[in-house]
Amino acid sequence: MKINKANIPVVMNDNGTVLRSQKHFGDLTATYNEIPAGTDFGPLLHGLKNNHCHCTHYGTVLDGAIRISYDNGNEELITSGDLFYIPAGHTARVEKDLKIVIFSTIKEHSEVINHVVKQMVRI
Repeated sequence: MKINKANIPVVMNDNGTVLRSQKHFGDLTATYNEIPAGTDFGPLLHGLKNNHCHCTHYGTVLDGAIRISYDNGNEELITSGDLFYIPAGHTARVEKDLKIVIFSTIKEHSEVINHVVKQMVRI
């Protein structure tokens, strides 16, 4: 199974952020995202358990950098060329304009994205 990024449906295109998401890419949701530096996911996750994302993610950073902060207080910087696994219980801030491919569990990813969209309307 394969899909070209141009064929992944755009779910958001706003203020330099382009999120593409394909559910049921096998057993996962596949996303290709372009997100500008300075984007802080904290306010968008407010209201979820511990105000953090409860979805597990796997993927790679094609370009840029993103700082992940975990429930336990640990942080890590994921940069260009890194493969990653991010367990549930995190938030993130984009440190450098980001191009990223992420694979996530379908149910949890849908819950988080639906919450984020509602938060964006409030902010």
